[in-house]
Amino acid sequence: MTRLMAGSAVGQGLAAIPANRASSVDRHVGQRIRDRRVMLGLSQHQMAEMIGVNYQQAHKNERGINRISAGRLYELSRVLNVPITFFYDGLDGIEDDNGSSRQRMCLELARNFASISNEKHQEALSQLARALAAQQ
Repeated sequence: MTRLMAGSAVGQGLAAIPANRASSVDRHVGQRIRDRRVMLGLSQHQMAEMIGVNYQQAHKNERGINRISAGRLYELSRVLNVPITFFYDGLDGIEDDNGSSRQRMCLELARNFASISNEKHQEALSQLARALAAQQ
């Protein structure tokens, strides 16, 4: 099954897009799902279990390989505790590559900070961050 691109007409020589092929929007939504899952410290297995799918399906959703249904997106927003619009933030191209790499770094920092079990070490790291930020 194929679908025509919006605004195109049959016979104008425009290629049809396969209906099941993921688009850049699907990849963006998948990346936003992954970012939020990582921010919450969940594994793909844990998230998959929470939304009632297997690990492979959750992985394909995050990679943008498979399209996500409206019902599944609603369930993801509930499990990840974000509004549905969260998954579409940044689609208008405002966020450049530098912004997304900075966002990934922040997510990684948050995940690593949360995995530090020693509260004194967490406090020391927090004080270091404050001191470095004050120097700017």
